[in-house]
Amino acid sequence: MSEYQSEERPGSPVTTVLVTGMSGLIGGALRKHLEGRHALRALNRKPVEGVPCYQADIADLDAIQPAFAGVEVVVHLAALAGSRFTLGELLGPNIVGTYNVFEAARRAGVKRVVFASSGATVSSYERDEPYRALIADGQVSVSSGTNLTHESLVRPAGLYGCSKVWGEALARHFADEHGLSMLCVRIGHVNAQDRPIEPRQFSVWCSQRDIVRMLEACITAPPSLRFDIFFATSRNRRGYRDLDHARTALGWEPLDAAESYR
Repeated sequence: MSEYQSEERPGSPVTTVLVTGMSGLIGGALRKHLEGRHALRALNRKPVEGVPCYQADIADLDAIQPAFAGVEVVVHLAALAGSRFTLGELLGPNIVGTYNVFEAARRAGVKRVVFASSGATVSSYERDEPYRALIADGQVSVSSGTNLTHESLVRPAGLYGCSKVWGEALARHFADEHGLSMLCVRIGHVNAQDRPIEPRQFSVWCSQRDIVRMLEACITAPPSLRFDIFFATSRNRRGYRDLDHARTALGWEPLDAAESYR
């Protein structure tokens, strides 16, 4: 059993799950968590050993379509992440690629897509108070009335954040127009060190354990959950992104806390 796994639930159904971008940090952690609990496949540009892997570029719809045959749930992680990328660099993987993954899922009769969105959809709120002070000063806290929720207006940081807003809007379209279950997870800061390493991360950090449990909660959520958006961070005292919605809708509870690393 990996460090991310909990005890297998007796009688829990095995779901065929396709993960795009499995070779990335979150993809690798999710694989460790789900192995032996669900039937895993990968859609990746480079091979992933030990898992059935279809190699293709998500910017090519015809090339990726065969990977979706017989799949029940897609977890779409593949993307360029970060503020350093230009529109031209983001266009293929984050804009066209996201559409292609959703469309390939629709054509194949996939039941649900879990879309890896980002806290970058709202992180420009950090330009203003009280959020600016919160991410810089451990003595400042945000009251519950100023927490951002899934219903708060988006305020993306950079073109990367804009690309994730596009993905969420596209997910809403596919849910409404085509009846797919589309769940968007606004992922906080997940890093290889698996701990906060700078002041801002004490607000937005998400442990690897917490994010893979969130993604599995979305995979196994009731079919009646047609569209939703969830923030995913750990249980951070300085956090300003609402976690109660995920607790209510998914039964997900973060286990880790940035303050443990003070």
